[in-house]
Amino acid sequence: MRTYAVGQVVVLEPAFPLGDVVDDLDYATKLALAEGPRGIVFDLSAAPEGSEASAVDLLANVGRHVRDWPGVPIAVACPDPRVREALAAHPLGRYLLVTEAILGALSAVLWTRIPVVESLHLAPQPSSSRASRDFVTRALLDWQLPEIIPATTLVVSELVTNSTVHAGTEIDLSVAWDRQVLRLTVRDHSPGLPRPRRAGLAVHGRGLTIVAGLCRAFGSLPCADGGKVVWAVLEVPPAKPGNQALPCDPAAATKEPPPRPTVTGRFPG
Repeated sequence: MRTYAVGQVVVLEPAFPLGDVVDDLDYATKLALAEGPRGIVFDLSAAPEGSEASAVDLLANVGRHVRDWPGVPIAVACPDPRVREALAAHPLGRYLLVTEAILGALSAVLWTRIPVVESLHLAPQPSSSRASRDFVTRALLDWQLPEIIPATTLVVSELVTNSTVHAGTEIDLSVAWDRQVLRLTVRDHSPGLPRPRRAGLAVHGRGLTIVAGLCRAFGSLPCADGGKVVWAVLEVPPAKPGNQALPCDPAAATKEPPPRPTVTGRFPG
């Protein structure tokens, strides 16, 4: 597996036959997502024509990362039209941006919406849970999303408290808003996965089971430095008429977009 960066886009160039490296490709995708890239591109330009159907099916399953981890598009550059058609027809492959060449894939990624992201660095202290709730509350009020403050603050409190208690390392918290979804990430420097805690009378930490019930998706990603990113995605109610426009990166609004490529498939809206 060859991995390199084009700006803030991570490019993964797998070895072939593709079926032999799908697990490596999925793991490399998780490592890349943990770093918060602008996007990820799979470069299959060197793939022989007529890749086996099972390999295409496994590759399409990478689309679940886009479904569960909104805001970071994944594109596939493949010269074989049969593979492109198979990916576009797959239930998970439809989450991928599928193009013929690497330049088209990079352009497709750069054309996608940039979520609004707010970040906070926290020390492993008992007060970090309260600080995370205050931080998320301010962000949601700024974005005019008060209706999801109760659920979001409960989720972030549980994630930060678990990291503080079980990892005991510094924490990087981020909250991202993209259309009708909100993504929370908590990164620490311990590989240990979060463990459910018994829900008692404490204000904090109602249990990861409750957290999972409040979220559209919930999971963790390994980091290259040995740590992990625990993430949760919550649904955001549709904006009411007259509310502010969908979020975007203010800096991106001043940039002239690259030429739009011809894309097979679509990025979920």
